[in-house]
Amino acid sequence: MSRGNERKPTSTKAIVLRSVLALGLALGCVNAVKREDFKTCAQSGFCARNRAYADLAKDTPQWTSPFQLNPSSLRLQKGIISGDLLNIQEEQLPASGKALSFELHLLDTEAVRVRINEVDPIKPRYDGVQDTVLIRPYGYSSEGQYERLSKDDNGVLSVKYGSEGQNTVKITSAPFKVEFLVNGVSTVILNEEGLLRFERLRNKEAESEKLVDQGAQGEQEGEIQIEKSALELKLEENLWDERFKDNTDSKPRGPESFGMDITFSGISHVYGIPEHATSLSLKSTRGPDAPYTEPYRLYNLDVFEYEIDNPMALYGSIPFMMGHSKNSTAAVFWMNAAETWIDVEKTNEDKASGLLSWIKTKKVTPTPTTKTHWISESGVLDVFVFLGPTQRDIFRQYASLVGTTAMPQSFAIAYHQCRWNYNTQQDVAEVDAGFDEHDIPYDVLWLDIEHTNGKRYFTWDDAKFPNPADMQLSLGAKGRKMVTIIDPHIKKDSGYHVSKQGTELDVYIKNKDGDTDFDGWCWPGNSNWIDFYNPKARDWWASNFNYDKYVGSTKNLFTWNDMNEPSVFSGPEITIPKDVIHYGNVEHRNVHNLYGTMFHSATAQGLTQRNETNQRPFVLSRAFFAGTQRYGAIWTGDNTATWEHLEIASPMLLTIGLAGVPFSGADVGGFFGNPEPELLTRWYQAGIYYPFFRAHAHLDSKRREPWLFGEPYTTQIREAVRTRYTFLPFWYTLFQEASVDGMPIIRPMFTEFPEDEAVFGMDDQYMVGDALLVKPVTKAGVTRSTVYFAGNEKWFDIKDYSVQQGPGAKEIASPANKIPVYQRAGTIIPRRERPRRSSKAMENDPFTLVIALDSKGEASGKIYLDDGETFDYQSGDYLLREFRVSKGVLSSHDIKPAGALAQGKKISEFVQRVGGLRIERLVILGSAGLKTVRVGDRTVSVSCVKTAGNHVCTVKEPQVAIGEDFSLQLE
Repeated sequence: MSRGNERKPTSTKAIVLRSVLALGLALGCVNAVKREDFKTCAQSGFCARNRAYADLAKDTPQWTSPFQLNPSSLRLQKGIISGDLLNIQEEQLPASGKALSFELHLLDTEAVRVRINEVDPIKPRYDGVQDTVLIRPYGYSSEGQYERLSKDDNGVLSVKYGSEGQNTVKITSAPFKVEFLVNGVSTVILNEEGLLRFERLRNKEAESEKLVDQGAQGEQEGEIQIEKSALELKLEENLWDERFKDNTDSKPRGPESFGMDITFSGISHVYGIPEHATSLSLKSTRGPDAPYTEPYRLYNLDVFEYEIDNPMALYGSIPFMMGHSKNSTAAVFWMNAAETWIDVEKTNEDKASGLLSWIKTKKVTPTPTTKTHWISESGVLDVFVFLGPTQRDIFRQYASLVGTTAMPQSFAIAYHQCRWNYNTQQDVAEVDAGFDEHDIPYDVLWLDIEHTNGKRYFTWDDAKFPNPADMQLSLGAKGRKMVTIIDPHIKKDSGYHVSKQGTELDVYIKNKDGDTDFDGWCWPGNSNWIDFYNPKARDWWASNFNYDKYVGSTKNLFTWNDMNEPSVFSGPEITIPKDVIHYGNVEHRNVHNLYGTMFHSATAQGLTQRNETNQRPFVLSRAFFAGTQRYGAIWTGDNTATWEHLEIASPMLLTIGLAGVPFSGADVGGFFGNPEPELLTRWYQAGIYYPFFRAHAHLDSKRREPWLFGEPYTTQIREAVRTRYTFLPFWYTLFQEASVDGMPIIRPMFTEFPEDEAVFGMDDQYMVGDALLVKPVTKAGVTRSTVYFAGNEKWFDIKDYSVQQGPGAKEIASPANKIPVYQRAGTIIPRRERPRRSSKAMENDPFTLVIALDSKGEASGKIYLDDGETFDYQSGDYLLREFRVSKGVLSSHDIKPAGALAQGKKISEFVQRVGGLRIERLVILGSAGLKTVRVGDRTVSVSCVKTAGNHVCTVKEPQVAIGEDFSLQLE
């Protein structure tokens, strides 16, 4: 929920006025984002300085980086190359004589880490992001996995590394540059443009004295004072304090930003750096004809009614970028949680000659290249480089550092119903009954802030919800759950037990003096914010979820973390001031983008330890950073009920998934406003293919439960939601895959078809896993859609099994009751096809296998099954099987890794029972001659029909179980 930005009132009348204004903003009285509430790069001092430095470099003929490595200092030892990095333009170095330290780590995953930090600074730079983001200490490449340092005739040092020696890192000392090559082809280059800039920490008083002395000396000696250019003057702006609107950032440590350019050589498409409401393939922010003039900003903010096609910062930040071309794939992770800006410029250049005239004369096709400029306000320069060679390798390498998505409970990937707010316990009962009455399945009902006693979290409004535990048990009897909202701001109230305990335990964020608790304005009025960097605060926060503390909660109750950017109505840019202090005397500016993740983590800890039933938690978070996926789901924030927001949801979710957070969704129907029936229906049809599937609406929006618009919309929405439930076994298997190797669940087309240049910029259709092609309808009145069918195989409509042959774009019917969704030839998808009221009610249902044969008559697929609730899967209590059709035989076999079952652990009765559930139907697509199916000596009849150019063969009751080995001869 996004809110306004006003200064904290100081009188009762002002409080009332502020409350009215906040409510007016919340009720949608403002029609678009208030851009003036949020900084541009020019208003962010460190961004402006570093961008000015880039302009200076561009305007200076034959510009070279002033940074040089001392070649004699370079060492390679145990997988780490280290050396001294000097800025030859600096007039004075620290006493050590070493301005910066350079380290390059060769990791055992074949990723590379580059770190640049100050040596002996006057104050230590913050270097704690790694302690939160990285999941464990990583290993280094052994000497057998890389060659010793070698030097060529130009003094360039090289090391070959990788399992097959396919990668090379070349280090140029003067000017400083690090180049990564794959099989001899340049792919990623650090500081190629010479934009490395490092604002070393300094003493404000000493610098002022120095400036005075220089001026006096110049006058005495009659020196000629050279007038500085406008660009050079910008390099000296807003160094020691900075004002934005009514707020002043004191910046007690002074300027400490840094920036560096990163080139993706031979690559014209780059992706990632969420969250932005923009295209999947990132648009240029620099250069001729750049669509954007502002850099992409990473700074978690509560942006009211965010605009689309805009690089403005939103709720989450992940500084991960992937580049892809037909010949190469690479990615970088800029591990920094401070405010960060990224410029993107796409160019065409000939690496061989560099002569534009020669290119024109010889008609040589120039090499596409993407140049990026990364700028962070504080911390250390810490970047990981991933060279694949495949995208799956990159996802695995990245996930080995920041972790994979937590395996959710099975209910969490079903349908969630939410609005701000379901008003009373009776309202909840009526909405629940409405789903049953209209035969629409759902699993979770949500309560927003109005369920509390005066915005006091962990409480209930007794008048509206007199028996919350009974309410949850009533839902639980149908296999359903409830979610309540809990935000990080705590109402200042000595009579409120959470507020009182927080004060007594001293767990709130401090003002810049480091002594007094920060006091800001949010939903409850004057509030304090929990300091989740304090271990004591995290443990205390988690303990508040215990049933004896969160009175009225049960094991059926889960949590929604909102407003955790953090959103502060009275703060600069509607967030917390940068100079407030966290545990360990850490300025907030260093960790801003991680705050929401820390909150998310502590809440997940609380739900995990609150009982003895071994439950997995479910926590939804609005703010996110790298590593958030380890704790739960996120969503794209407060969108709007417009066709444009439906359209932008797909590229936003694809981007977030690429950056390592696959469990994400967008509010179905749009949070703000009132969707017309067609828009709502189309959003449901798209939303069933979001990993996180939730309908949500604003307090001021009209009620829009799925049956309220009448026919034909109720039937169309029912059919869409039931389709989600039909595919739940497939979705659950994809989540298990993501939890193991970091693969996105919904995937851009280029991840499955990496050599097809037609899909590199495509974001209006996508893949679910490797098997389903989805093309949402995102325009009003559309009944036909252009769908691109990649590859040289067939695609089968999931409803009528009609067939399309790739490759190529075709116009496909998309009537009001469906959108184009196709199963890829060569895949097998497990389904459950009996309509039920919830996913829990389906757990004993039989399975259907839909087998789409490729041109060779082959197909494969997987199914993962566990109890859907506990952590027992971590000790091997699960089934993981592969189905395969090859040489006319459909087989099933166990693919659980050897030793997965913990010693002394037995497969639970639940998993055994689920594994014994029968396969009630085989649907075989693309087989023209199938007549019988033999299982041993038994023959099973086959019914085949021809529809829309495709043979659809159905085998009923093959008398095999989902969890057993079998071989079926297809004849």
